[in-house]
This record gives sequence, structure tokens and C-alpha cells, in this order.
Amino acid sequence: MWFDKQDSRAVYLDRREEECLIDNGVSPYTITIAPDVLGDFTELPFPDESFYHVVFDPPHHTSKKLTDATSNTIKYYSCLLPGWEEMLQTGFAECFRVLKHGGTLVFKWGSSEIPLGRVLGLTPEKPLYGHKSGKKATTHWVAFLKQNTQSPPTR
Repeated sequence: MWFDKQDSRAVYLDRREEECLIDNGVSPYTITIAPDVLGDFTELPFPDESFYHVVFDPPHHTSKKLTDATSNTIKYYSCLLPGWEEMLQTGFAECFRVLKHGGTLVFKWGSSEIPLGRVLGLTPEKPLYGHKSGKKATTHWVAFLKQNTQSPPTR
């Protein structure tokens, strides 16, 4: 997603830190998952209102939907566990907690298994706009703006 993963303006958080062998049937290769911060999006290790911009890109699949628990998809992106609805609800709340007033949250979701509307229903926040992308238009990019709760929105 990032043009430059070493850009000092970006902080990459993941609960995993590992190397995985990807078997594509032609030429296997290894991917390295090496976040800047090891942590879980349901308990972000940052103070309130730390960032002007947050990207929330959680796993999009449950392990039961994939044919093999060791599939390349899970190796790249992990998977949603049972209780994923509460997990994503908490994740949204955490993203908004660490977001400064007037800041933006970009949410990325692949809807091939779970519809976007079902996931957006897990946050009380209202999206500002969104965009579909990908070959089948199942990847959604949704932008939110954290309003200053002390004054009405400006136009």
C-alpha cells in the first residue's frame, strides 16, 4: 500500500512478526512481515489523538472460507477469528481514539466474503466517501473525517 515502507511519516502496526514461505506453484518465495510496532488494532499502543491520518486495513476473510488454513492469503494478510464483529468494532473505536480532531481515517475492505455494509454497521461513524477498486470491484476504500465534537462541521 505504501509507496515507501521506510517513510518516517508512516507507522506500520501488525500483530505478527514472521517470515512465511509462499508457494505459488512455480517459484516459491519468502515474505517478511516486519511491522514498526508489534501490536493489535483492538488495543493500539498510542495515546489519544496521536495521528492526523490513520489507515485501517484489517483482515478481510475468515479462516473457514478459505480452503486451507495455511493458504497464501492468510500468510499475507492473516484472517478474521471467531468474534470478528466485536474485534472490528473495537478496531474502529481504537482508530478514532488515536485520530486527532479533523483527521482522516481511510478504511480498506475486501468484500468478497463479507459485505461492506455489514462491516460499516460496526461503527457509529458516518463515512465521508468511498471508492471501489480491483478486477471485480470488491476492494473498497472508505474515508472518514473525525469531527471536532465541540463545534459543528464546516463546509
